[in-house]
Amino acid sequence: MIVVTGASGQLGKLVIQFLLEKIPASGIIAAVRNPEKSKDLAELGVQVRQADYNDPASLTTAFKGAEKILLISSNEIGQRAAQHSAVIAAAKQAEVKVIAYTSVLKADTSPLALAGEHLETEQALKASGLPFVILRNGWYTENYTASIPAALAHNAFIGSAGDGKIASAARKDYAAAAATVLLNPVISGTIYELAGDETYTLAEFVNEVAKQSGKAVSYVNLSQDEFAAALEGAGLPKPFAALLADSDVGVSKGALFDDSHQLSKLIGHSTQSYSDSIKIALQG
Repeated sequence: MIVVTGASGQLGKLVIQFLLEKIPASGIIAAVRNPEKSKDLAELGVQVRQADYNDPASLTTAFKGAEKILLISSNEIGQRAAQHSAVIAAAKQAEVKVIAYTSVLKADTSPLALAGEHLETEQALKASGLPFVILRNGWYTENYTASIPAALAHNAFIGSAGDGKIASAARKDYAAAAATVLLNPVISGTIYELAGDETYTLAEFVNEVAKQSGKAVSYVNLSQDEFAAALEGAGLPKPFAALLADSDVGVSKGALFDDSHQLSKLIGHSTQSYSDSIKIALQG
């Protein structure tokens, strides 16, 4: 029995789709905060169980009978470490055979501010005594393609990444990796540094957007403060805007570069190219 937490999210749904290609739906538990909003998962035949990272009792109930758990990291910045610790405690109570966690690329050396909570979670896993695998995911290419409409509207794609190299991959590639780990025997303590096969700068990314769209759009590099202010002006909460700006500056320091190709080796094929991701985004 495999549990996927955060199963109603974009990554979780993709992981379940990959799992369904290999095992019966009856062997999958979709752990979600609000089952009423996850009828699409129930229609796939998987078990949908209520599980709230802030409600330890719900986690204990959701994990009953589980052999393996995929802990998809929470999106509540600042609360992640405590929430993940609750999941780990419930997993230990359920005596699962392995727990896999979606961390961030090079969490132990990353300059990204958001890496702190991921590293805390990794340390909690190591201290738990549970067999574990850490999936250190790089950036989703979708993080950038989501900004294409605004970039085309304003003829500019803004950021603070400088000439930093990015080795992103499509969300589906990371989902395939998670499913692969869940479906196969693992060596406890394994850490995967997962990133795309290609590397690019944001300027190169934006040039490809311009080429494919046929519209004038260029990359505009801003200071960290300028980028944070622009994001806040676009309606993002100040703390989140600051975090995104910090992450972009981290790119300039190599935070999203990796050339080990562990992701493509794990999934058995090349990761989706960024040009293909742009093509898909432009097609809507």
